[in-house]
Amino acid sequence: MRERKKKGIVLAFKNTHFRRFNILFGKLADQIKYSMKKNVVSALLVMACFAGFAQDSKNKPFVASGKKIKVFTTAENTSLRLSPTSGSEFRPAKQPLENEVSVFVNPDKQFQTFMGIGGAITDASAEVFAKLSKQQQKEFLDAYYSREKGIGYSLIRTTIHSSDFSSESYTYVNENDKELKSFSIDHDKKYKIPLIKDAMKTAGKEMTLYASPWSPPAFMKDTKSMLKGGKLAPEFYQPWANYYVKFIQAYEKEGIPIWGITVQNEPMATQTWESCIFTAEEERDFLKKYLGPTMQKNGLENKKIVVWDHNRDLMVQRANTIYSDPEASKYAWGMGFHWYETWNGGKPMFDNVKLVADSFPDKKLMFTEGCIEAFNPARYQFWANAERYGINMINDFNNGTVAWTDWNILLDEKGGPNHVSNFCFAPIHGDLTAGKLIYTPSYYYIGHFSKFIRPEAKRVSTAASRSQLLSTTFLNTNGEMVTVVMNQSDNEIKYKLFVGNSESELTIPAHAIQTLVY
Repeated sequence: MRERKKKGIVLAFKNTHFRRFNILFGKLADQIKYSMKKNVVSALLVMACFAGFAQDSKNKPFVASGKKIKVFTTAENTSLRLSPTSGSEFRPAKQPLENEVSVFVNPDKQFQTFMGIGGAITDASAEVFAKLSKQQQKEFLDAYYSREKGIGYSLIRTTIHSSDFSSESYTYVNENDKELKSFSIDHDKKYKIPLIKDAMKTAGKEMTLYASPWSPPAFMKDTKSMLKGGKLAPEFYQPWANYYVKFIQAYEKEGIPIWGITVQNEPMATQTWESCIFTAEEERDFLKKYLGPTMQKNGLENKKIVVWDHNRDLMVQRANTIYSDPEASKYAWGMGFHWYETWNGGKPMFDNVKLVADSFPDKKLMFTEGCIEAFNPARYQFWANAERYGINMINDFNNGTVAWTDWNILLDEKGGPNHVSNFCFAPIHGDLTAGKLIYTPSYYYIGHFSKFIRPEAKRVSTAASRSQLLSTTFLNTNGEMVTVVMNQSDNEIKYKLFVGNSESELTIPAHAIQTLVY
């Protein structure tokens, strides 16, 4: 009895302590839970604040007030070549007057994302480069591909086997090799690939590189010739599609990433050099049934395919035909175009670029080739050549173009080599006889864009109040605004730059181009 009572007392004691322990433990657990919840909430609040700050920073409206403008100028009949000139500061804006010249920038209205500017590394460019002295080679690479010492190219176009700017016609396969068993890019390893690698190394980052074919091998065409037009024979549609894949794989094996390809260079031109005709329907069907599926089948669906790659005159019809077919359109990243529609005496057809951009806003536009034709060494410094670049670049960007590619980056003192004597200008020439590099005004005009507008920049609404001035603006990802202003007139012009609620007064010489950084 006493033992039972003792056990009962002990049991009651234990139960009491267990209850107290549970109560205490429960309170402690509740406190821990509360503390954890509080910390989690605090952490979430902090994260939300940082996210909000980052979002606010990203979407923070551009304000010009208090900023200084750095001005760089190139002008005819002066020594100014991408030269720093007198800057300016913003002040509160007043109502612009009719008797004033103005440039209006609206940072709140933004458009396409900028991809890059560059030029083509052709066989001709690479062969001339190889003949320069080591010192000149270094100078040349810096001039194009260094942003600090040169104009900061970020884009490269190259050819799939030969073009007219090669010393001879060639392909990557033996004649009649339909299965492409002999495919080899050994030809390119002598000059072209080393120059591409040097350019990439000088730029210090991965370049955007794309490639274009001028003609399939002769045995694949109905004319059995790479020259003077002709068409891809139907039985070779698949082998030719396989050829692009082989090219991409071979170049990437050499450590050269390929961003994309164009289907055919100038598909409506019968030239004395390498050329091949594709009607709009033929290009559409080749893309839809052969090239697109073949790229996808070989794991290259991330490579971009660019259609047309010819002049502005017929680009609307080509876009309508290809993009209106969903099965073809799904393979097309966008459209490439050239500036040679003026061959018949007409003016550049910039409105066609805008119409394609407006009609197919999900497709990109890329300028893929332009050069000054009819080489003449007496016109190395002919200013109108440079102004042609300025006019085209500003209008193309303002009409929705995301990337702009010049033709040969380097040619010799004869405007070649070119195996059919189609000699042209390049922004830089290597005079191999005199042993010097010649910089044309075109080089500097291109540089007013490429040196300052960087990949991923957004184009910003810009308009001039007088036709004598042309202008475009981009906002770089680092927050810097870049406005390019070009004066086509014979007179110096004083103008006001309006950015939002701020203004600044500047002067541009006659026949000049300026880049304003602020």
